[in-house]
Amino acid sequence: MPNVYDAVVAGGGPAGLICAEIASGGGKNRVLVLEKKSGCGRKLLITGQSQCNLTHDGDIRDFFGHYGGNGQFLKAALMSFSNRDLLAAFADCGLMTETDKNGKVFPVSRKAADVLDVLVKRAEACGVIIKCGEPVRSVRVVCGDAEGGGDGGLFEIVTDFGRYLSKNFVVACGGITYPATGSDGDGYAIAKSLGHTVTPVSPALCGFVIGDYPFADLSGISFPNAKISLYHGNKKAHEGAGDILFTHKGVSGPGILHISRYAAAGDFIRVSFIEGMTAEKFRESLVRLAAENPKKLVRSVLLGIGGCCKGGRDGAVGGGGDGHEATVIPERFVRRAMEIAGADEEVTCAHLTKEHRNRLAEAFCDCKLTIESLGGINEAMVTRGGVSLREINPKTMESKLCKGLYFAGEVMDIDGDTGGYNLQAAFSTGHAAGADIEKKLHSAG
Repeated sequence: MPNVYDAVVAGGGPAGLICAEIASGGGKNRVLVLEKKSGCGRKLLITGQSQCNLTHDGDIRDFFGHYGGNGQFLKAALMSFSNRDLLAAFADCGLMTETDKNGKVFPVSRKAADVLDVLVKRAEACGVIIKCGEPVRSVRVVCGDAEGGGDGGLFEIVTDFGRYLSKNFVVACGGITYPATGSDGDGYAIAKSLGHTVTPVSPALCGFVIGDYPFADLSGISFPNAKISLYHGNKKAHEGAGDILFTHKGVSGPGILHISRYAAAGDFIRVSFIEGMTAEKFRESLVRLAAENPKKLVRSVLLGIGGCCKGGRDGAVGGGGDGHEATVIPERFVRRAMEIAGADEEVTCAHLTKEHRNRLAEAFCDCKLTIESLGGINEAMVTRGGVSLREINPKTMESKLCKGLYFAGEVMDIDGDTGGYNLQAAFSTGHAAGADIEKKLHSAG
């Protein structure tokens, strides 16, 4: 018979590592982490372009609205282990953090490897055994009551290299995105084998592939704080704002990633590329600028039209005019917009027709883009769907169906906005699961 562990955690990502550390009770309990890849935290290492946006600034109560309809499920976990608690824990280990202008929190070093190093060392300092290159192949309850592993029951965990028995078992295997990092959906199979429901999974927080895409050769151009409206059929379904980036096949950037959580193939978006400007305001501004500069080329005036509204970046022709920076309109985009509008590049303001003004207003501030498909699993930041939250205790992350079984992190049906919300959910749910395991073990004596 193999030795019996107090807890076995499947998955060496942020949720699994913090869960193992807390469940260990500072070294009093025997805890094992089984990680399928050759090292822990492979997905964490590429988070935020390897800079690791590990949480968001502000009051933790403001987080609840950033997880779609599932924010209430996370309320207890987030309140018990908040962003402030997380940052204090890292600071205790010498990892200092900084907050950018958007409220995103990063390690001062901007190295995800430094975050992972702290998580691994904290777990190992508590006596947690970490075995890498050892994926979990099957899990079953081998003794105890029929409902699960608690109250004397044990889980049998089988890998390619061994068989382990444990009083508690935690599924922290991640979702389906970036499968090369080990996040390939195997946690769902484990959950199903233990009687749990898994809601349909798909990529989330991803870019859009656009049908009849007119900006393929403008890849790399970005616009700050663009307004984006999502439509199902002809009904507006969601609206937001954020930076948008042209790619070879479509659009991406924080604004698109956020709204992608509500989108599906066949939907369309309408985009205003100029911060704070509507199509109507664009037309009014263009009429005024054309009257003031009748001999100027329209494309020259369009380069500075971002100065007619608040916000944006320095360098726009004409300036903000109100103490604000002006939005820079890239010349390549101006030329393409004029082409889409059917306006001659050499036309002067005096000769610009009303029809062309309307078409330019649409190209700049009401641009319709049809979503052909969402970005795939190799580019999406998180997974939509997962283990049903109805079957999990929101205070402890313990299964309602199987005693001693816990879930943590992305394997559950939780996906948040960009900006550190998903990693905070991973840390908070992992901490909640670990704390409940340690509490039960302590009570049992």
